[in-house]
Amino acid sequence: MFRSLALIFSLTLAGPALAGQMVRLAVQTTGTLAWEIDVMRQHHFDAGFVLKVIEQGGPEAGKIALMGGAADIIVSDWLFVARERALGGTLKFTPYSTSVGAVMVPNASPAKTLRDLQGKMLAVAGGPIDKGWLLIQAAAKREGIDLKKDAVLAFGAPPLLMEKTLQGEMDANLNFWNLCAKLEAKGFRRLMSVEDAEIKLGVAAPNALLGYVFNESFVKASPQAVEAFLAATHAAKEL
Repeated sequence: MFRSLALIFSLTLAGPALAGQMVRLAVQTTGTLAWEIDVMRQHHFDAGFVLKVIEQGGPEAGKIALMGGAADIIVSDWLFVARERALGGTLKFTPYSTSVGAVMVPNASPAKTLRDLQGKMLAVAGGPIDKGWLLIQAAAKREGIDLKKDAVLAFGAPPLLMEKTLQGEMDANLNFWNLCAKLEAKGFRRLMSVEDAEIKLGVAAPNALLGYVFNESFVKASPQAVEAFLAATHAAKEL
């Protein structure tokens, strides 16, 4: 369902000490990480490494690229990392963002709670083990509904699901925050955000559900490049 776009470009932020050390970063084309990389490129932050950006159509493609050795770093969620480590993997996680998505419905929708999604078509961006979907499911169970069984699910690339929702093919859409903002601008409202789901499950404050994810082997092989990359992303965030 997800496919890698054949749009690969290199961004060189060269420092003498680390010249030639490559960092391959898988980036979702419509994700906020693309904005951060653009800031790094436009302002020529001297991160001291060679950054190769591999554009992907969706988050699942990034996971496949990382696990298959085609990428060194991706942005993903800590639930994915925890699951892989529990299965014997050696993934590492460092926080990226606390911004999360939400379940969106048209303003005219009669739905008021997650219980109202029973029998409805629910589009889910990010795949069946995405952090937002797992947390929304858990929150729904607190309301006595199993969305996995009680709703009609459609998984797909985030922009595609947004368009399908705008066309009226979906009753509700669980999507990433930047696309939720676009839906709000077109007359949609939040039924429940992932942050609301966290609070319902007992979390006192927002957590960085999203983070940079990489293998321990990459850190051991290129520790300076990893540090330089993280320093560059922090500089971009500050700007």
